[in-house]
Amino acid sequence: MVFAAQAEVTRETFWTISPVGEALFYGLAVIASLVFLYGVYERVVRYARGGPDPFDRLSDLPGRTAQATKEVFTNEKQFDRDFYAGVMHSFILWGFLTLLIGTGIIAIDIDIWRRVTGSSFFVGDFYLSYSFVMDLMGLLFVVGVGMAIWRRYGVRHPRLWGKHTSFEDDAFVWTLFLLGVGGYVIEAIRIVGTEFPDFETVSFVGYFLALVFQTAGMNAEMAQTLYWFGWWSHALLALAFVAAVPYAKPLHMLTSFANVVTADEKAGLRLPKVPADTPPDEIGYVSEDDFSWKALLDYDACTKCGRCSDACPAKASGRNLDPRDVILDLKTYRDSLDAGGESVDIVADGGTSVIDAESMESCMACMACMDACPVDIEHLTHFTEMNRRLTETGQQQEPVQEAMMNIFQNGNAFGDPQRKRPDWTDDLDFEVPDAREESVEFLWYVGDYPSYDERNRAVARSLARILEESGVSYGILYEDEQHDGNDVRRVGEEGLYEMLVEDNIDAMDDCDFEKIVCTDPHSYNTFKNEYPEMDESFDYPVYHYTQLVETLVNDGRLGLSGTELSAQTVTYHDPCHLGRYNGEYEAPREVIRATGVELAEMPRNRDDSFCCGGGGGGLWLDHEEESKPSEERLREALEDTESTGAVERFVVACPMCATMYEDGRKTGGYEEDLDVIDISELIVEALDEKAGVTGTGTTPASAD
Repeated sequence: MVFAAQAEVTRETFWTISPVGEALFYGLAVIASLVFLYGVYERVVRYARGGPDPFDRLSDLPGRTAQATKEVFTNEKQFDRDFYAGVMHSFILWGFLTLLIGTGIIAIDIDIWRRVTGSSFFVGDFYLSYSFVMDLMGLLFVVGVGMAIWRRYGVRHPRLWGKHTSFEDDAFVWTLFLLGVGGYVIEAIRIVGTEFPDFETVSFVGYFLALVFQTAGMNAEMAQTLYWFGWWSHALLALAFVAAVPYAKPLHMLTSFANVVTADEKAGLRLPKVPADTPPDEIGYVSEDDFSWKALLDYDACTKCGRCSDACPAKASGRNLDPRDVILDLKTYRDSLDAGGESVDIVADGGTSVIDAESMESCMACMACMDACPVDIEHLTHFTEMNRRLTETGQQQEPVQEAMMNIFQNGNAFGDPQRKRPDWTDDLDFEVPDAREESVEFLWYVGDYPSYDERNRAVARSLARILEESGVSYGILYEDEQHDGNDVRRVGEEGLYEMLVEDNIDAMDDCDFEKIVCTDPHSYNTFKNEYPEMDESFDYPVYHYTQLVETLVNDGRLGLSGTELSAQTVTYHDPCHLGRYNGEYEAPREVIRATGVELAEMPRNRDDSFCCGGGGGGLWLDHEEESKPSEERLREALEDTESTGAVERFVVACPMCATMYEDGRKTGGYEEDLDVIDISELIVEALDEKAGVTGTGTTPASAD
């Protein structure tokens, strides 16, 4: 369609609004802007009163900002685990930003361009393009908000309702809806009032709505009267929304982006140190003064979306933990103190504390909450600080205290003598090299469970055989090896963790080796990400054993044809510390496939994997829960996993996982349904099949 006098095509911005009304609008806009700016200033000042953060959050700000912008505009984290929410949030975000930019364009034209040049660029092709884009993106915005309203009130999605759901949540979503729909209503009334100019068809939503109004009996005279009331209603609502942004839920539009910009890429993988000069009675979260500025930003960035709650295996198991509530409880407490409220214990075993000790004991340190969070809230850092407080005040449960004492006295959680650590080697028909006496390429850190737990000793023997048959240059520390400290640190025993780091590094410094390989993903994580933070000289390449075995398989050093176990169907469980913590998903799968088995994936796999329940001290505790995480995972393997044949083996790559799932087989009644087997044991089975050997004794032993 070609419009007459296209160069003059435009619309009057303040149609039916008098000069006095226009001046009043500008005055109110200035007031709203000042209220907004003061609120932002107040927030920044509040963050500045927070304590220092142990990690550098502001390095390479241009790079951080670019990465955060990519994450925000692509909504990549919103789509993770929830496609509906990803579409919904994308429509709202892109639509809102377009409408915001569109409003800014009009302001530039009226208040700057026209005053400087005496002419307007808001005409002709620019106006037509502008009107079409604004109508299109505004429609996406309304659809997105409508999806949010349907999910909240129609479906009543459980994760959107909780102890912190309040009027501000309702006000936020309905204000957005009224702003979006109101814009179209005002546009439609104007089109009716100006008697349907041909060029306004580009505003296709508004034009359609205008036709509806006309059919309902609205004429030009009526539209002129209604427009004034509608315009002011819309303007006042928009200005009130702008003013309220720093004081209510809309604040997350600012703090979420800031939180992503200042995120620590290794959050959770490494934990902050306790400053050396900190008195014991000041370790952990003692008072609000211990909240760093980043912690305060975390609290304000939370959107109450509940993704962390949905992902949390502790909550799913019925334990007393909801990651969202912990963050929002801390935020509420901070706000209460800022308003003059009474100070109470932040975390304690019972009483009036902000957080109950049971909630922290329920955490498995699996980092599912952090992985699911679209705004990079660092839950595990907060949880660790509270665990440190519980430790320093002697409020950890007795089994945890007993494990810590065993580790302190004997270097292992079992309490067995250190001299028995290498006893698992006695049943091998070859001698495992001693890294203290000869130079090796790989120092193999065996770990507690493969050394002392009878079930997992089979794993250690299987891996030893793999290394031996492949000709790898390796050795172990024998009785000089001590607990790696990963879970010790996560239950809050920072002092013991530091002692273990020092002892293990001293033992390793006496050896001549190039790389470290670990049986346990927990050891792999702490050696790779935390030991270098404690001692800069600890700069060895660190591998999980599946990464090394993948190389051996690919190099043909095990001689597997890839058909040895072709009759078996298995599924694989991604350990949290190997997968979600460190992003290693493919090496274990490549090793499994190298045996010839059919690998069937469980619905929750890779970064969506469901924790076994053993991390964060969970292995040392008994919880009252509706269903153990290990039982739920085994049920998923049997009932929800699609494969051409029945799943016979549940494959793991972590000694803690093996222990938890062996227990889950018994308590869940799955002993007759499938076996739990480590990847190293699966490889040994394949080697035996290739050699025509059975019954080597390296296959899984039952856990008593």
